[in-house]
Amino acid sequence: QVRLVESGGGSVQAGGSLRLSCKVLGYFGSTYCFAWFRQVRGKERERVATIHSDGSTAYADSVSGRSTISEDNAVHTLYLEMNSLEPDDTAIYYCAANTRGNGYCYPVYTGYQYNYWGQGTQVTVSS
Repeated sequence: QVRLVESGGGSVQAGGSLRLSCKVLGYFGSTYCFAWFRQVRGKERERVATIHSDGSTAYADSVSGRSTISEDNAVHTLYLEMNSLEPDDTAIYYCAANTRGNGYCYPVYTGYQYNYWGQGTQVTVSS
């Protein structure tokens, strides 16, 4: 049983930075994938970044080069750092985990590929 609790959302001016956190509570195996997704009202949920337990990472083209996904196993927390924020970054951000099997980092959203999801945190970027 795993619970994901997000924090760090809020409002920021364009060009600014923020750091989202996702506290991971519960127990699972040594192979897994953590991910950040975001969703704009009326649009599809999209992958922002993923990090596998083997250390590999992947990013959406829209955030590549200005975002960093990381985890701190000591405090069971997933992070997403974003710089040079743009109004198009405005969305609800969700953290997710796939703790099944080898913990494959699925690049798209479905209801079953990631078996745990946080409640989401709002990020608003304005000029």
